[in-house]
Amino acid sequence: MWTKGRCPHPCGASPAQHRLAFSRAPSSHLPVCSRFPLVLSFTEAMLRLRLLTWDVKDTLLRLRQPVGESYAAEAQAHGVQVQPEALSRSFQEAYGAQSRRFPNYGRGQGLSSQQWWVDVVKQTFRLSGVHEDRVLTLIAEKLYRDFCSAHNWEVLPGAGETLSHCCQRGFRMGVVSNFDNRLENVLSQCNLRHHFEFVLTSEDVGFAKPDRRIFEKALRLSGVLPEQAAHVGDSYTRDYRAARAVGMHSFLLRAAGQGEEPEVPPEHVLPTLSHLLALIEKG
Repeated sequence: MWTKGRCPHPCGASPAQHRLAFSRAPSSHLPVCSRFPLVLSFTEAMLRLRLLTWDVKDTLLRLRQPVGESYAAEAQAHGVQVQPEALSRSFQEAYGAQSRRFPNYGRGQGLSSQQWWVDVVKQTFRLSGVHEDRVLTLIAEKLYRDFCSAHNWEVLPGAGETLSHCCQRGFRMGVVSNFDNRLENVLSQCNLRHHFEFVLTSEDVGFAKPDRRIFEKALRLSGVLPEQAAHVGDSYTRDYRAARAVGMHSFLLRAAGQGEEPEVPPEHVLPTLSHLLALIEKG
């Protein structure tokens, strides 16, 4: 426990001195307490953080409207009338089947992510009763391009400000996301790419969360130890638990009304992204 704002270990450093030392100095110059094999408190663990990695979908970005509405609007532009609700249901079925047959955008089966998505869109419309292949190809290719930009994506409230504040406080930043190779462009279009040293997508790396190898790749890229890194995401399995499995810290973004996971301590839960820095700095 910290006493009068000083470290309880032999170094007697302040929290600010610890954060500076842990984030910038080689291990031989760290405060002496960091070289003892101690079980760290949450406060002490947070002071060691150097790297923050981020999920993207429903953590930093979200769709502007449901998939069914986007698909129905594009179909209407091509003279095809389909109910958005029917397309939403069909999309879930088509996406699930494609993911099971060709995991991770078909990377291991020789598909490009574009072909993977074009097939999903076509099957979505077929399941909704549209079968004219020429029109389906035009619709699918246009939707693929639209989802490559800010046209269908928006930044979640507080995301931009939180990323800026994390950078200002000296944290290194990266993305670890189950996304295809359009993500770099999507982040750039949404004015978020400049916050990150690297962007790792499951398609590029070849492994999708919760596979530990995508997190290990992020640690190798940054040269940071697992205990000096934390991951932020909205999935208990793919983000929170997967990052902790490799020794990283993690925070679970939990939207209002979302079910609670009994294994997540309250200090690891973010009601909004704006709570992140307060949690880290309070410890």
